[in-house]
Amino acid sequence: MVTIEDVRSVASRLPRTTERLVRDRVTFRVGQIVYASFSRDETVMGFGFPKEERAALVSAEPDKFLMPTGGDLRYNWVLVRLEAIDVAEMRELVVDAWRMVVPKRVAAAYDADEAREM
Repeated sequence: MVTIEDVRSVASRLPRTTERLVRDRVTFRVGQIVYASFSRDETVMGFGFPKEERAALVSAEPDKFLMPTGGDLRYNWVLVRLEAIDVAEMRELVVDAWRMVVPKRVAAAYDADEAREM
């Protein structure tokens, strides 16, 4: 199972990311925009995801992904059960969510750095 520490190790390397505790929930953000957050029991992670694609994602893997509830439906947001994903998939979800909130030049610089390290 993926843990909050696994996510923290990925998110802490993403430029402009800060971690905050909001109402007993860990959140990762760029500026004021949250791109990943956890349920209080740290078993579910919400993350940025295009609204127009989330219904397909959730219906394709309903044991893994969940629709957001209430007011969160208006945001580019979806939920994932951490026990249902591995670290590689988590990394992809977190990095893609981060890309949604940073300027394209920041994401491009990150990609260039990652390519050099490989």
